[in-house]
Amino acid sequence: MEIYLDNSATTKPYSEVVEKMIYALTTDYANPSAVHKKGVEVEKKIKKIRQEIAKSVGCKDKEIIFTSGGTEANNTIIRGITNLHKKRKNHIITTNIEHPSVLRTMEDLEDQGFEVTYLKVNDKGVVSIDDVKNAIKGNTILISMMHVNNEIGSVQPIKEIGKHLSTLKEKVYLHVDAVQSFAKINFKPSRYNIDFMSVSGHKLHGPKGIGFMYIKDNNKIKPMLTGGGQEIGIRSGTENVAGIYGLGEAINIIMSDLNSKIENIDRLKVLLKDFIVENIEDIKVNSPEDGVCHILNISFKGVKGEVLLHHLAQQGVFVSTGSACSSKKKGSHVLNAIGLTSEEIDGAIRFSLSDMTSEEEIIAACEIIKKSVEELRFIIKRR
Repeated sequence: MEIYLDNSATTKPYSEVVEKMIYALTTDYANPSAVHKKGVEVEKKIKKIRQEIAKSVGCKDKEIIFTSGGTEANNTIIRGITNLHKKRKNHIITTNIEHPSVLRTMEDLEDQGFEVTYLKVNDKGVVSIDDVKNAIKGNTILISMMHVNNEIGSVQPIKEIGKHLSTLKEKVYLHVDAVQSFAKINFKPSRYNIDFMSVSGHKLHGPKGIGFMYIKDNNKIKPMLTGGGQEIGIRSGTENVAGIYGLGEAINIIMSDLNSKIENIDRLKVLLKDFIVENIEDIKVNSPEDGVCHILNISFKGVKGEVLLHHLAQQGVFVSTGSACSSKKKGSHVLNAIGLTSEEIDGAIRFSLSDMTSEEEIIAACEIIKKSVEELRFIIKRR
């Protein structure tokens, strides 16, 4: 039995998504920029998909720009808005628990002369709204912040931040990395006063290599890619038709009855957490009580997380020790930021669920996790 609990890294595509992609590759293979009939037909279908995504996001069609995924979206937005305004304002605010695609971009911008404030988080992984307010200065151009942390599932007060920014005389843009929150929290960017948002398809049962940016109407950025002028000139290059077809189908499926999907995922997460807390000693739950529905991070003291990960994988349970984009590096900047000891960081495991996770899988995983931790602790004591 294969039990996949690494959905924060990537999700399995819905079968309908795969079918749509195959159709795109075998039938709708024409270039959407072509002026002949086949090209025009593909262009119309992409337009319809954009409309459907915009409807689910609660925005205008032209505010949805397709990208290759979250990393490109984050880079395009952050670099695009800062480069456009660098002669006038050069201060950026972010947090110290962001995804590497944001943190590395910030470091690069610092090398270019930008000033970056890295806000600290509390032991729950959440920034203080007062710290955000106090960090804003006359030369602040952008606040870039993830909505949900990919390692522990903490949720940032994006709505409150957006509300505060709407009261300022000087415009400060708000970019939200929604890679782990889109389709896991039911929200609309317009209601949160979000100016820019990044979403990745493979986190919501869509294909890899596709995602989108939400760019609020009238907001302008300097494009990273120039060329044929696709995506209203913001992201030139022939569209990833198969990816767009798959992304559109995934969003249609996951957005149907979204609230019940979220409730079910959260119920299964609680089931997993309660079992571990009640049946395994010397553990620490690192995810906050009010965290996102699908992420549960727990430290198993006295056990190396990487060793436990491989032990579980041998029995068909697939988990992670942190972000797939940085898990091969030493330690976790997120777990460090929330004040964990080196032992707690070494023993941390991230379980992440999805719409495809079943109760039967969680029940089976619980017993395997308990047995694995006991076996590894027994081996360590004998040494």
